[in-house]
Amino acid sequence: MVTFKATHIVKPAEPTPEEITYLNACDQIKDITHTPTIYFYRNNDKLDNGDAIGVLRDSLSKVLVLFYPLAGRLKWSAEGGSRVELHCNGRGVPIHEAVSEAAVEDFGDFTPTPEIQALIPSVDYTTPIDEIPLVIVQLTRFKCSGVSIGLGVSHVMADGPSALHFVDEWAKIARGAEPIIPPFLDRKVWETDKPLASRFDPAVLRPPPSLIGEEDNMEQRKKPIAVAFLHITKIQIEKLRNKASKDLNLEAGNSRGYSRFEAVAAHIWRCTSKARRHVEEQPTSLHFVADFRNKLQPPLPKNFFGNALIRVEATDSSGDLLSSTIGAAARKIRAAVEKVTDETVRGYLDFLKGLPDVGRFRSLDNNGRPKGDFYGNPNLAIISWTALPLYGADFGWGKEIHMGPGSMGFDGKTFIIPSHDGDGSFNIAIWLQEENMGAFKKCFYDDI
Repeated sequence: MVTFKATHIVKPAEPTPEEITYLNACDQIKDITHTPTIYFYRNNDKLDNGDAIGVLRDSLSKVLVLFYPLAGRLKWSAEGGSRVELHCNGRGVPIHEAVSEAAVEDFGDFTPTPEIQALIPSVDYTTPIDEIPLVIVQLTRFKCSGVSIGLGVSHVMADGPSALHFVDEWAKIARGAEPIIPPFLDRKVWETDKPLASRFDPAVLRPPPSLIGEEDNMEQRKKPIAVAFLHITKIQIEKLRNKASKDLNLEAGNSRGYSRFEAVAAHIWRCTSKARRHVEEQPTSLHFVADFRNKLQPPLPKNFFGNALIRVEATDSSGDLLSSTIGAAARKIRAAVEKVTDETVRGYLDFLKGLPDVGRFRSLDNNGRPKGDFYGNPNLAIISWTALPLYGADFGWGKEIHMGPGSMGFDGKTFIIPSHDGDGSFNIAIWLQEENMGAFKKCFYDDI
């Protein structure tokens, strides 16, 4: 049980620009929600003898001088079409201080359950949008004297690389480390008047397929879901890579083997279709996002702060997916990734800018009520953290013993997370309908 003690509103330590900041098309289609993450720390002398909440408050006020847009608020744009504006008004970030009757060890392997979600601040998204902070923080102290930091960063404001840059600089300021690396805040950096040679194919943005025989996905949305946190070793990952790459003519030097992500994602995709017992002709789509920072010409500045992700989709029928090899599924994933080029990204952004209403892609409507596309049965949405610098958030009391997603899943949502130990293994967090989870777990290990 978590008991709240106090809430502190932290504002930038120095005056920051008061402005309405431009949000680009990639920002505009993001959910008006927060990405929930959790950091756990074991007790030690520095933590036991220090003022953890004071350290977090002081360092946050300083890092918000650099990342000042995060201290602002969103407002609905007069332009309409569900678009938002970012008002840099310095209203600040809340830090909630709480205590728990649990110990860090009580959370086991840190499966993202509702118990972990209680360690991350909740938000009522029916609240007027200009009252919702863009960053939310909760420091919880456990009976073992360890702590957790529950964090939510607005989807509109930052993707994974940007949010982690913010946390890294915050932690450096807290422990007095150097050098401090400021963010690149100009969100117009990639915009150009250069005419495009071809237009973006909006087919990738179509709604995901529903189950054959069902007019919509409402019945699937109602089914209870369960979460699993599965470990896959480096040896098992290499086995999947080798199986997937068997079809490629690697000896002739005409191709490269499938990546760890491509192989593991293909395996998960096939196992979900098998566990869901689809009919052979059932369409199924795998959705993920690709970072286009280095796809643009010229590439975005290294410390670009914002959203630089493009939605990618691989499709198949469940029958073909399961009757073919894992290499065939990996080939579809690679083909989707290879479509992400400077030309297609710019076409994608231009297409989004021209949409009359960007709200169609969000999971909540303008009043904070559920809506939007459904990536559950028969589909899958995979979020890969394999290339992100996830670990090492030391606020002065040592590095975290765990960092992972909060419990904000839906049927089909999946995270691929590199092991904290750095041993080449992955942890897979996946939410599936309860009736399909047992069969998925069996397939996940038996079919490696």
